[in-house]
Amino acid sequence: MRGPGSPAPGPGGLRPRPGGRPMHPTSPLRAEPATLPTDVGRRHATKPGARDRRREADQEEGRLRPVARRAEAFEPPPVDREITIAEGITVKELSEKLGVKATLVIKRLLDKKILATINQTLDVKLAEELARDFGASTNQLSYEQETTHEIEQTEMEQDRERRPPVVTIMGHVDHGKTSLLDAIRSAHVAEGEAGGITQHIGAYHVEKNGKTIVFIDTPGHEAFTRMRARGAKVTDIVVLVVAADDGVMPQTLEAIDHARAAKVPIIVAINKIDKGDAQPERIKQQLADRGLLAEDWGGDTVMVPVSAKAKTNLDLLLEMILLVADMQDLKANRARPAMGTVLEAKLDRGRGPVATVLVRNGTLKVGDYFIVGSVFGRVRAMFDDFGQQTREVGPSLPAEVIGLDALPEVGDTMQVVTDTAKAKQIVIYRESKARDVAMAKTNRITLDQLHDQLREGETKELNIILKTDVGGTAEVLTDTLQKLSNDKVKIRVLHSGVGAITETDVLLASASNAIIVGFNVRPERTAQATADQEKVDIRLHTIIYELADEIKRAMTGLLEPVFKEVYKGRAKVREAFRISKVGTVAGCIVEDGVLTRNSEVRLLRDNVVMHTGKIESLKRFKNDASEVKAGFECGVGIANYNDIKPGDVIEAFVTERVANEAFV
Repeated sequence: MRGPGSPAPGPGGLRPRPGGRPMHPTSPLRAEPATLPTDVGRRHATKPGARDRRREADQEEGRLRPVARRAEAFEPPPVDREITIAEGITVKELSEKLGVKATLVIKRLLDKKILATINQTLDVKLAEELARDFGASTNQLSYEQETTHEIEQTEMEQDRERRPPVVTIMGHVDHGKTSLLDAIRSAHVAEGEAGGITQHIGAYHVEKNGKTIVFIDTPGHEAFTRMRARGAKVTDIVVLVVAADDGVMPQTLEAIDHARAAKVPIIVAINKIDKGDAQPERIKQQLADRGLLAEDWGGDTVMVPVSAKAKTNLDLLLEMILLVADMQDLKANRARPAMGTVLEAKLDRGRGPVATVLVRNGTLKVGDYFIVGSVFGRVRAMFDDFGQQTREVGPSLPAEVIGLDALPEVGDTMQVVTDTAKAKQIVIYRESKARDVAMAKTNRITLDQLHDQLREGETKELNIILKTDVGGTAEVLTDTLQKLSNDKVKIRVLHSGVGAITETDVLLASASNAIIVGFNVRPERTAQATADQEKVDIRLHTIIYELADEIKRAMTGLLEPVFKEVYKGRAKVREAFRISKVGTVAGCIVEDGVLTRNSEVRLLRDNVVMHTGKIESLKRFKNDASEVKAGFECGVGIANYNDIKPGDVIEAFVTERVANEAFV
């Protein structure tokens, strides 16, 4: 059926275009006047279906068939609020903070081609983008900060009470820091240290006038700069130890910088005043030049002359520490969940991972669940700084904690948690992020890069596997060794860990052509046997600068040898003799220096090098000679060379191998 005035359908039932040519079957329908007949435009005229009837009805009412449009660009609403997001936030938590349904957040993730469930953990960057899409700016916090923030909001001022001051002892190496602390607590810490040097952080508390003072002893060697900085972060007061017979040294200046960066007051202990060459006033002058003016000179820095050996003025030093602490008004809430800082971590054969923790606030109790970095744990036992077992530890006090799932990073914050499910979720999230970072650091070499390195052939690598007694030392030694790298030798610490050298370490070293460095640890018996079998080099040390010196020597030996040419002498050819079964022998006179039997020679003709080779025979008359000095005649045979003519010059030299200086 056709309506009046309708053009006849073309082949296949298609309507012709105004020019007479029928439309292509895949062309979209164009808008027609509202008076089109109901059966025009059917694709299948003989089998009308629901789609045809719907199209006909639309055309009768004058509506056009909607054409699919390209999706419009998403424009986020203007920012009108701020929310705080913590690492490892889930879709559900983000939707609650944004005040929208979780389905809307999931839909927005789908728009970003990301499939997620309501309990999916979101990356911080992705969470920020989602919040912006819903008109909110973000303030990023760590899980510990968020937990602490919630506790502090409900905390009352009357809950807070005075806490002991945490004092960090800093100063240059061998200025008497440990000896001073040793004298204060009447113990003998320094005698047990290798070489008299403190190798890692120790924390101890003493009593004075019924009040407690907590001391942190930080190492003085320059390689432990990072550990001193970490000590300054958790401290309330810095005691700067300066030897009266030595003066202000590089580590002294570093300690001042760390203390100022941490914005903590400095008390100067001028040590070794009992020595005959002590000059306390000179020390005050040097410190005044660095901005630390003594109180008796009109400044505000407390300076106490002490002697650790003679135990002079130790009580005065403690009183000054308590006085400065009173002025700071240090307070903490013992009733809240504990939070602290990991000062040290080590792997104990019998007890497993052990962390030395300084509690900053709250009370840490046996049985508490806690999170520290990417490690989850439960306090199974605690020991105080005297090795005695204890059930709880209050603010500002140190303790050894047993019950960790793995070794934490030194400097991580320890937070007691009540929501263990959420804490485990955060740990899993952090572990995945740490794994991603470790994977990103892996040097994956391409074929082009490999070709370039082989072509240049200049850079050598020294692979090291490092095992130490505690985690902080491993971190510092890794940095120290890698800083020894230069443009000729690159040091790679393939693996660093805590504990004894195991068979796995030896097998890794064998596979990667590495040496094993043990610091304050020893190899297991099976590991030593495997090392002997695999010819793996194990170096054991207890003092850090000796280790650094040995690695420098290893780097020097690893470099390509440099060969230096040393001139020995020259001889002029007077006559050339052809001898059967021997070849040509040059009759020469030595004009300069000496010709030796083991010399290499160049044959010069008109000052042009004709040949470079070795002396095959050297004779004086008919006798073999080891050397011929200037002014004497000799016969010289050059190995595999016979083109010798009168007037040629034979120049003798030797090539000596010179150890390359890796450190100039």
